[in-house]
Amino acid sequence: MLEIVLILIVPLLGGLIYGFERIVRARMQGRVGPPLLQPFYDTLKLMDKALFIVHPYHVILGFLHFLTLWIVLAFIILGENLLYIIFLHLFSSLLLVLAGFSVRSIFSHLGANRELLAMVAYEPILILMAVGFYLSTGSFDISVIRENPSALASLFPLFLAFVLIIPIKLKKSPFDATEAHQEIVGGVEIEFSGIFFEFLYMAKWLEYIFVYALLILFAGDNLYLASALSLVIFILINAIDNATARVKMRHLLIITLTVGLSLCVLNLLLLAY
Repeated sequence: MLEIVLILIVPLLGGLIYGFERIVRARMQGRVGPPLLQPFYDTLKLMDKALFIVHPYHVILGFLHFLTLWIVLAFIILGENLLYIIFLHLFSSLLLVLAGFSVRSIFSHLGANRELLAMVAYEPILILMAVGFYLSTGSFDISVIRENPSALASLFPLFLAFVLIIPIKLKKSPFDATEAHQEIVGGVEIEFSGIFFEFLYMAKWLEYIFVYALLILFAGDNLYLASALSLVIFILINAIDNATARVKMRHLLIITLTVGLSLCVLNLLLLAY
């Protein structure tokens, strides 16, 4: 019963995390910042905006992107197979890319291209992370991983690789090239409006839950360690976002595929031997 409730309210939890993050970022910049519920106020405003539909498939793909992410989180809450979850998450990202390519806007195409390149950077690390958990616990099932003692010590290089790709997933500096508004005017989201843009806005909240749900897997059955990891990484990611400039897309790929994959391969070799 608890799992069903969590599945139903997970978008609300994502919105609260996003609202809290905006307050934290404002404090880091010496500002007061918006109220905690500002993301929900934003959604109410979006519902009142005029609708502009390029074509039906465009908005359907955007909605399916949000819906598939929600299903991904449902599987995580239910403790399903981590490898399948990662591939389903990849499918949800591809739906957004297809939406971007389905319209004629050059900015939408640029955003979709960058999303594809970002997926090339982070997906191998997510897959190798799942393999690392399998070698450590003997199962891909999240329910089993949660019941085992913390694997942080044995999977520390994989943990570092995962932390490296968090800014890509959450579109934070220095790896926010996929959403560089100054360069691509919103990118893949540019042709969405009103309630249809709201689905993409809420999908960002779900990405926060996805990232931190995977992060706490490194804590295993240690609730205190899970809380500490979440808090430390949350502050670290926002501090880096406030203190760094955006890198170019090719640098994002080079850094992630060299440093991140090297850490993953090293960790898997250590686990194998």
